Amino acid sequence: MSFEQQMQQAMRSFIVEAQELLEGMERGLMELEPQGGADDAIDDALDGEHINALFRAAHTIKGSAGLFGLDGIVRFTHHLESVLDQIRAGKLAVSSELVALLLQGRDHLAQLIDQIDSQGACIADTPEEQALVTRLQAAQQPAGGALVVAQQSPIAPSAPSAEAAPVTVLAHGSALTPSWHLSLRFGADSLRNGMDPLAFIRYLRGLGEIVGLVTLTDALPPLDAMDAETSYLGFEINFKSEASKEEIAAVFEFVQEDSTIRILPAHSRIADYVQLIRSLPEDDLRLGDILVQIGTLTQKELSDALNAQHDAQATGAPAAPLGEILVREGATHQPIVQAALDKQKQIKDKRSRDNQMLRVAADKLDALINLVGELVIASAGNALHAQNASQIEAAAQITRLVEDIRERALKLRMVEIGETFARFQRVVRDVSRELGKDIALVIEGADTEMDKTLVERIADPLMHLVRNSIDHGIESPEVRTARGKPAQGTLKLAARHDSGSILITVSDDGGGLNRERILAKAVERGLISTEAAAALPDAEVWALIFEPGFSTADAVTDLSGRGVGMDVVKRNIEAIRGSIDIQSSAGVGTQMHLRLPLTLAIIDGFLVQAAGRTFVLPLDAVIECMEFAPTQPQQGYINLRGEVLPLLHLREQLGLADSAADSPNTRSNVVVAQIGGQRAGIVVDALLGEYQTVIKPLGALFAHLQGISGSTILGNGEVALILDAAPLISRASRSAQGRQAPALSN
Repeated sequence: MSFEQQMQQAMRSFIVEAQELLEGMERGLMELEPQGGADDAIDDALDGEHINALFRAAHTIKGSAGLFGLDGIVRFTHHLESVLDQIRAGKLAVSSELVALLLQGRDHLAQLIDQIDSQGACIADTPEEQALVTRLQAAQQPAGGALVVAQQSPIAPSAPSAEAAPVTVLAHGSALTPSWHLSLRFGADSLRNGMDPLAFIRYLRGLGEIVGLVTLTDALPPLDAMDAETSYLGFEINFKSEASKEEIAAVFEFVQEDSTIRILPAHSRIADYVQLIRSLPEDDLRLGDILVQIGTLTQKELSDALNAQHDAQATGAPAAPLGEILVREGATHQPIVQAALDKQKQIKDKRSRDNQMLRVAADKLDALINLVGELVIASAGNALHAQNASQIEAAAQITRLVEDIRERALKLRMVEIGETFARFQRVVRDVSRELGKDIALVIEGADTEMDKTLVERIADPLMHLVRNSIDHGIESPEVRTARGKPAQGTLKLAARHDSGSILITVSDDGGGLNRERILAKAVERGLISTEAAAALPDAEVWALIFEPGFSTADAVTDLSGRGVGMDVVKRNIEAIRGSIDIQSSAGVGTQMHLRLPLTLAIIDGFLVQAAGRTFVLPLDAVIECMEFAPTQPQQGYINLRGEVLPLLHLREQLGLADSAADSPNTRSNVVVAQIGGQRAGIVVDALLGEYQTVIKPLGALFAHLQGISGSTILGNGEVALILDAAPLISRASRSAQGRQAPALSN
């Protein structure tokens, strides 16, 4: 592979990773937003790990973009990262306005990444971006000293005469809490060597402000034993400064050899250091490197501790861990060391999990699934040609192994639908605010798995249904309150497995569909007559909204009213062998049910025969089979253990003729099939048993066929059509209702 190809592959990995991080950032910002404006909700949202995850996402994108020289992305992400850093440090209060600004920043960053993906370069520093950067910069300037730091006295290391320094309270209610605690014990020869301890104190004031100072006199000898050139004093200093530990240590560079100089973060800052360690990028750092990087340890202190550890090992004595040595020597605090150790463990555990995951291109999985499909066909053909017992046994074993391979291969393409559902949080938030509505999105069954291709292909239909519910379904807060409903509407997205399919429900607690309005529009467009409209059942009325160009909206808006959409939704759902139906109650709400196959590749099927031709029914839809005697009345239903079971004759339905099958003495069979709550009997000529089916598309010419979802190749080379059970069952139910009507009226 050439260098250019390697760079293209690396860039592709960056784009995919950035898009995933941005999706997570959007979900994280939505969770961060205060609900209802309550203060306690804001406090709950400010979870440290949650905010750190947002910061890390921005930091990772910025760092990776820098590796590829994407300076425009680096510059903009830096502004976004700075705002998140201010939130993380507690310097910015989270509000709905701030979250909205961060979401806009996230959207702009996503646009830049998309430009890199499609064009190979991004257009940065546009007027829109500059305006957004200005707003991000302004957001980092809290007005009126909004930040309030709790008063907290520093805890000095124990000393005979050391007392806690007072805390000076400043304006705006903030406390001047020290950043550092300095414990100074000057060597006895400091004065003799020309080093005045008070000069160091004066120089220290140039780096910050001494909040508290305690002079230690415990080493003073009796007056008659004092030496004027000997230093006896020590100091405990509470020091407020933005300087790093390295800069403060440089003040005492010339007295470090014979003095004890300890520079520790004040206890009020220990929590800040712990938080800083948790937010560090997940780089492979050693303990000492982490402590030096955050500024709680100098390089000299680290070197001294490592030398002490090495000296102990050289003597044969068990060497203490580095963290223990640093705490014992007073170079840092135990909570900070423990936080660094926890960070190391977190990085190690995450990398261990990451190593268990392997990113594979979708086309490679598709090729694997196709090969597995061919293997299924070959296995079935092999079983047909087995002659003796040993061959039959070998064929059965191969079949079992192929089934196992098939199941495992299909699971490789399975993803949880929760990621797709989560994207609608933002849609509901933005669209509901645009319309002046208060709507909460409830997600159920987020862990339901389905084929990745299906997930991608239902994203647009779901988007249309969600926006439709927000625009048409859920009322404004004023209308809801007047009707005795909660002001906040509820939109629910739910997914679950049902009868070998995936059932996705989009429901709302709005006003429901307006039957009279739909019928009036249908009559106006000539879809039905006025006489037929009065007798039309609700299910067929609701189905009218799937007619091309059908709309009951009074005005065209950005969201709806153009008559484009619901027919496309239905067409897209049916294109992936799915179905959609509606349930609605006036004043209560509407439910849209989408029934989708688990996969588009391979299914377990049940072979049946009608008019000498072989068909496949999805096995998950088959409940039971029974014999259908020719002497039974030719009605559209039978009595199945006290239950009225609608019948559908497959030969008649598909227009197949077979003279032998038409004989009055020919016995038939009924396959009882069920999809959702509907059940029907499909009358066929023969039952041929279970069969693993590789689904092959029919092509555009046959896409309009109802009741046929695809084709397959049998083991003997014959082509069989795969039946779509849902429309067949619905048709049988409607037909039986029409035939039963006269009998029921008697």
